[in-house]
Amino acid sequence: MYPLLIEFGPISIYSYGVLLAAAYLTGLWFASIRAKNSGLDGNRVTDLGIYIIISALIGAKLLLIVVEFDHFVANPASFWTVLRSGGVFYGGLLLAIVVAFLYMRRHRLPFWTTCDAFAPGIALGQSIGRIGCLMAGCCYGKPSDLPWGFTFTNPLASSNVGTPLNVALHPTQLYESFAVLIILGLLLITEKRGFTFPGRTFWTYLLLYPVARFCIEFFRGDPRGMIFEFWSTSQFVSIMLIPISLIMLFRLYRSQAARIKTQSPRGT
Repeated sequence: MYPLLIEFGPISIYSYGVLLAAAYLTGLWFASIRAKNSGLDGNRVTDLGIYIIISALIGAKLLLIVVEFDHFVANPASFWTVLRSGGVFYGGLLLAIVVAFLYMRRHRLPFWTTCDAFAPGIALGQSIGRIGCLMAGCCYGKPSDLPWGFTFTNPLASSNVGTPLNVALHPTQLYESFAVLIILGLLLITEKRGFTFPGRTFWTYLLLYPVARFCIEFFRGDPRGMIFEFWSTSQFVSIMLIPISLIMLFRLYRSQAARIKTQSPRGT
């Protein structure tokens, strides 16, 4: 595709960086709107969003280093490629959750209500960010003979992230972009339906995304680190998150049901 958008002498503007910035800003904008509609402090939520963005960037790169540690040790010069890479999404997500928890606790923001406000924004940002991956050629898929296979030809994609050139590949970037858009739609459509409770939107996202990511990983062709020699790192994290999400949804459901029952007038 087009890893390099514009070049002004020594200044280079890469498509991945532009779309990653757009992803974070759009996700933050959407989360801020939802937070205000939920009656949350808009300034606190905006500050929280900035902390989430910073921690997500750091966490994603840290997990990339952990996953590819042997490669970086064998090739110390390749550490510089971390600056051009988005890293591993789950690393960013997990560190952002920890930072968000500490921030919300310090500033007394309602925990699950705030998480619910951010979850669809995360999905929206992901859908944009994966287009950036497609433009850069990273997170590429395995060879494919399907009619929608993507063929990369730009040498920058190969030199920057090792993308195979002149070979039709599964567009795994688009698979995930479309998947999270579907998840976003499901979250918004079902948010006010059925038995609602704080935390439902957040944990539903953390249930649906790992399911989608686990499946998409089978089509990925880039090196991502392996657990037990047959699961990628992201598949392993997904396997852990799915039961945790189900347990949390059940616990929060029961907690809200018990609260409503306790508050109901006697005899009704």
